[in-house]
Amino acid sequence: MTVVEGRLRIGVDVGGTFTDVVVVDATGRTWAFKSPSRPADPKGGVLAALDVAAAGLDLVRSEMLSRCAGLIHGSTIATNTVLERKGARVGLLTTEGFRDWLEIRRGQRPDPWDHRSPFPDPLVPRSLRLSVGERIAADGSILRTLAEDDVRAAAASFRRAEVESVAICLLHSYRNPVHEQRVAQILAEEMPGVPVSLSSVVAPVMGEYERGSTTVVNAYVAPRVVPYLRELENALAAEGLGPRLLLVGSNGGAAMVEEMALRPVQLVLSGPAAGVGSLSYYEADTGASALISIEVGGTSCDVTLSRAGKVAATDQLDVGGSAIVTPAVEIHTVGAGGGTIARLDAAGMLLAGPEGAGARPGPACYGLGGERPTVTDCQLVLGRLKPGPYAGGAISLDLARARDAVRRHVADPLGVPVEDAAAGILSLVEQTIQHAVERVSLERGHDPREFTLVACGGAGPLHGPATARALGCRATYVPRLAGVFCALGMCNADVRQDHVRSFPGELQDGAGDSLAALRAEVDAMRAEALVSLRRQGFPEEDTATVVSLDMRYAGQQAPIRVEPDALSVAALKEAFEREHARLYGHLQPGGRIEFVNLRVSGIGRTPGLPMVNLPPSEVPPEPGEMREVWVDRASGWRSTPVFAGQALLPGHRVAGPAIVEEGTTTLIVGAGEELSVTRAGNYLIPAVERAA
Repeated sequence: MTVVEGRLRIGVDVGGTFTDVVVVDATGRTWAFKSPSRPADPKGGVLAALDVAAAGLDLVRSEMLSRCAGLIHGSTIATNTVLERKGARVGLLTTEGFRDWLEIRRGQRPDPWDHRSPFPDPLVPRSLRLSVGERIAADGSILRTLAEDDVRAAAASFRRAEVESVAICLLHSYRNPVHEQRVAQILAEEMPGVPVSLSSVVAPVMGEYERGSTTVVNAYVAPRVVPYLRELENALAAEGLGPRLLLVGSNGGAAMVEEMALRPVQLVLSGPAAGVGSLSYYEADTGASALISIEVGGTSCDVTLSRAGKVAATDQLDVGGSAIVTPAVEIHTVGAGGGTIARLDAAGMLLAGPEGAGARPGPACYGLGGERPTVTDCQLVLGRLKPGPYAGGAISLDLARARDAVRRHVADPLGVPVEDAAAGILSLVEQTIQHAVERVSLERGHDPREFTLVACGGAGPLHGPATARALGCRATYVPRLAGVFCALGMCNADVRQDHVRSFPGELQDGAGDSLAALRAEVDAMRAEALVSLRRQGFPEEDTATVVSLDMRYAGQQAPIRVEPDALSVAALKEAFEREHARLYGHLQPGGRIEFVNLRVSGIGRTPGLPMVNLPPSEVPPEPGEMREVWVDRASGWRSTPVFAGQALLPGHRVAGPAIVEEGTTTLIVGAGEELSVTRAGNYLIPAVERAA
């Protein structure tokens, strides 16, 4: 019988294939569970996953919820709403003469060499993009008063078109929101009950296209996301959940439903961003302060960099061709996962991804209708995975189906053995993952040789050691709960509210007036952040604020985010130049430095998860079986020991090649490498010095 002690923390991460649930009790003991996701019924899928967790703890759902000190939820529902184009019918109101900025965009292409591929259609068709007479100058002064009759006429058009949500983006509203606020008041009278998103609230920053596109996405997802979250919160409360449901946002922090409901666009990276909490939790156990995580799931690989406890951040996102400006963990995502499909192009070239098989039909070996070869099929063909049930019987892997898919679609057309075809597919996928890691490290001024690679996600530990070897990383670290990495991170997430405002100006010696205005604005933003945290129940002693600024040399387009030690000329200049030199390798002596945006993050501290410290074992581990496994091109097929994860304890060492099978993932140890089990029960594979 499972004995659960004290109050519980529960993390629920809804992915495309599985819903992961992690339960942590007061002693730090952790349990992980998986349940098939239900994209058509997300609330039912979460409740079903909680049923699976409760049953695994010998409890019923209501009893488990009544003992819960905090339930944190992350979901891909907002992201999928945009990607699948299943959002609300949105109407957009803009300043007269600026009706088409949503379609014009910035005029830049992601690939400058591709002049033919069309941009995705805007989320708002031109017939629903209407303009109103008004004009506010760049300094916030009113040049033309709002034509209220235009707003009422637009509302009538929106009613006839059965618009479900309205976005408002007027010129320079980030400096003076008075016209947007009045438009919202009129719409509330003319279209009661229809949600309205204001750019001055959602994204009060310079850049009309990015600000407006973010507001459109917010309006697009709100009617789909907010009702679901409120229904879920009410259902959980009715079953005994005492604390308020918390949601993980794109910034890696959590917030209550009513806070997220104001700006649901913050949920676009809700699930993957929760990995920040896990990186923070595992940092001490890794023995390193520089970490790069690769979370490889069913369809994608999410890469995140953390150094000295700070995770790289951004506010420039692109989801389904829509620009989004919202504070977010910098996560680089590529189409490389267990369900990534391999194929030959018209010239006979082998390709892998970005297309994925999804949960259904899934990989060919699932036997759910999928016929094309995927990465999971290749792992099975090469002996790294074994046939049979996984994830508590939710799926079963069929070796014959996997071999047949690889043979028919790749091996026979190329005239190579099935095993060689499978190995080639894995090499392509691991090259994609390697380039993704280089994107967040080398291209950002970080040397991957200084980092430990954290391999997580259900498929990450099968690719982590090879990727770390290719990059020269110090070590590979695999959490025992790698397959539920983000769900665990939710249990270790602080509440976080990010506030941003445009603040154009110049940093000058003797600029007392300018710095006084900056300090006054920061104080106002700090007060706003603390009010939000108090509203969520945090006493003053459990709150903190972090100030950062976006700065650039005059004439530069892209600003740099810095966190100065103080709001003085010397501290601001030193912080900016240090970061500029790290990123670009040079400075501009005597160059004029400009402010672009101010940022204040309000943080409500939650109790960190206690790290388990297990006693070492002096009994050598024994493999459960020996299996023929294709290790790598140099080693080929080797008779390889296979260890059950529960048989490996702190102090144990395992020489590669070897396979470790955990409840939520499988790990491969390369030839010549040695795996050790940490005091917390996780796996560490130090880099091996290799001859040049």
